[in-house]
Parts: sequence; structure tokens; C-alpha cells
Amino acid sequence: MTTSNYKLDRIDQKIIEILKLDGRISYQRLAELVHLTPRPCQERVRKLERVGVIRGYTALIDEPAPPQNGVILQLQIALASQSGRAAQAAFEAEVNQRADVLACWLVSGPFDYMLRLRCTDMDAYRTISNTWLSNTSFKIEKIISSPEMQTVKE
Repeated sequence: MTTSNYKLDRIDQKIIEILKLDGRISYQRLAELVHLTPRPCQERVRKLERVGVIRGYTALIDEPAPPQNGVILQLQIALASQSGRAAQAAFEAEVNQRADVLACWLVSGPFDYMLRLRCTDMDAYRTISNTWLSNTSFKIEKIISSPEMQTVKE
């Protein structure tokens, strides 16, 4: 059975809703909230994991503030239209090995990637962006950057 042909009932949906808010909740407490005994509740969670509805659990980390006068930037990156899979692979390898890249998404539309980048200052950002733009294996056409001002919702 896979996610596509697994039908969620009302209890499954409630379990998922609760686990989204607290992935570390005990089976005892989860069972109480969905009106089951702990064993059937645990079996439902394990089945949701097995079929891929629940893909994993994660910790939400409060990122440390950027260094004094530091900045976090949202970047939109467009590769050249004829860049191919090799350019994508090279760029993805680059961002995966960099600690200053906080997150990266492959997206559709006028840009190929969106990134969150932490820099000590704008000079550091200029160095990174110039390096990326001049790297012929990435085939970056343009980078649009916007500094993060304030988190409204996460």
C-alpha cells in the first residue's frame, strides 16, 4: 500500500494534525486525544509511517541571529535556459556543502532555485554571488536577492 491509495479516516487525520504540532507526544497522550487506547493508536501511527504518510520527525530550531551587522538573504537564482542537468547537479552540490546556505528549494517559474543565505555582511554576499556567477559549471544567468527584515510567520 502506498500514500496514493491509502485512505485517511477521521482518526488518522486527527493523529496527523496532533503530530504536526507535537511530534514528540507520547502514545498515551496521543491516544487520549484521539479517543483510542495506546496500542491501536501506536499501530495507526506505525501504519502511517509505513505507507509514507508520515515521512519523518524533525526539530524546529530557532536559528541564531546573524552576526552583528550580519544579514540573511532570500535569493532567487535562474540558470541559463540551456544549462542542463550537469549545471543543476554542480550547483546543488555547492549549496549542500555550504554551511551559510540555510535552505534551498528547486522551484518552477522564472527562477530555478530559491535559497536562504546567511552572510556576515553585504561584502561577503557580493563575494559569494560573484563566485557563483563566474563559475561556468553552474551556468547562473541571474541572482535576485532580498534581505530578510522580520519573520512574520514560520
